[in-house]
Amino acid sequence: MNTKKEILIGFIVGIIANVFGTLIYILLFSDLGIVETFNAAIDQGHMGSLLALGAILNLVAFFGFLRIKREHRARGVMIATLVTALVILFYKVFA
Repeated sequence: MNTKKEILIGFIVGIIANVFGTLIYILLFSDLGIVETFNAAIDQGHMGSLLALGAILNLVAFFGFLRIKREHRARGVMIATLVTALVILFYKVFA
């Protein structure tokens, strides 16, 4: 299959895993609802931490792709993780 397509699939999986990881963290460890938790994280300056905790689920996707010999998809997940890190950095510097 096309290398760029495989990397794009991995990138999309990485973004989806990050979103699900963040939502799972909120549902398991927060007494507030999803929107209230996001608003509290923004008010208290913890949005970067919330995104970083959500990115932990990318480890599962990354090593899962490596296990089934889909190195290009794993590379896409790594790119998604780096994009998340840049978003966190941007948020910490400019917010």
